[in-house]
Amino acid sequence: MKTVKQIDIEEKRVLFRVDFNVPLDSQQNITDDTRIRAVLPTLRYALDNRARVIVASHLGRPKGKAVPEMSLAPVSKRLGRLLEQNVKMAPDCIGAEVEAAVAALAPGEVLLLENLRFHPGETANDDDFARALAKLCEVYINDAFAVSHRKNASVEAITGHVPVCGAGFLLQRELEYFRKAMADPQRPLVAIVGGAKVSSKLSALKNMIQHVDKFIVGGAMANTFLRGKGFSLGRSMVEPDLVDAAAEIVRQARERGVKFYLPVDVVAADRMDPKAQVKIVPIQEIPAQWMALDIGPATSLLYSQALYDAKTIVWNGPMGVFEMDAFSRGTTALVHSVANSFALSIVGGGDTDVAIHKSGEADRITYISTGGGAFLQLLEGKRLPAVEALERCG
Repeated sequence: MKTVKQIDIEEKRVLFRVDFNVPLDSQQNITDDTRIRAVLPTLRYALDNRARVIVASHLGRPKGKAVPEMSLAPVSKRLGRLLEQNVKMAPDCIGAEVEAAVAALAPGEVLLLENLRFHPGETANDDDFARALAKLCEVYINDAFAVSHRKNASVEAITGHVPVCGAGFLLQRELEYFRKAMADPQRPLVAIVGGAKVSSKLSALKNMIQHVDKFIVGGAMANTFLRGKGFSLGRSMVEPDLVDAAAEIVRQARERGVKFYLPVDVVAADRMDPKAQVKIVPIQEIPAQWMALDIGPATSLLYSQALYDAKTIVWNGPMGVFEMDAFSRGTTALVHSVANSFALSIVGGGDTDVAIHKSGEADRITYISTGGGAFLQLLEGKRLPAVEALERCG
């Protein structure tokens, strides 16, 4: 797989697939531009090399129709401000008007295409749509790690219709950090997995158990593991059909000598509500009509001690319902423990990312991945369709 630095892009028409799927408020103002800033090094490199820069992205889920509220127009303004130059906004992402706008681009200018998902061909990985996109450029660069697990036309099919393909700096960096974490880690390697469901991360759990030295589990998914150990958990969320699968993972961990950590106490509440009645109880004492909504302080201390000698930490998923203040303490405490460690720390997943920024510790995490689904697919031991497509393209 080539990188943008290995390709001659001077004065060429270069299409950059990026992920500008940024959050917007009701007034169409961008509330977090992290994803735009993440690709600035790639775009600045292209501009320094006098490329004709064409930028393509999706935003939201318009389901193949033009939805004005999901236009990339606000992104073009923010991108222009960050690049300190004018960014032209195309009326669409394919078609005669767009082709004319691309033809008019001078070296060192930037054109942002309209939302790719305004066309059903994007998510359908349609070859005709991919060919229409490819017609705009001489070089294709993928710098959208967050969608690299999706078989979309602008990610996969397009590579069959452009003469030269490569990876941008962000995609390259994401893959390199993941390699450091899982393929060639400094040990002990500790995996922290949280979130709501075992079902969404079962493949990742099965794969990671073969690589890690310690496993820390939190969030509602921990309840399924605890049920497998015979604990009664009140009305806590449990996936009964996966209790045996969870128990099998614990058994494999024991066989491989992997230290496996589960909560010993929880923050329990009578309902999932910011105004709910709350108390901290050992796992064995969750009241019959209550539910576990966060790890407790004893668990936070246990997990902090488990991380003490870690050399590499990979984290995906929060420890509780961190969006509500009463149930955010466990996730926040773990963020501080990871930040205070001397380990290479890599965090992936939108919720975990939000929790880390909320805690103010983002600068002390080695690397925060921009992709939740793509990150999880790598944890499952699978290859990303985007990477395979770039390799085929050469």
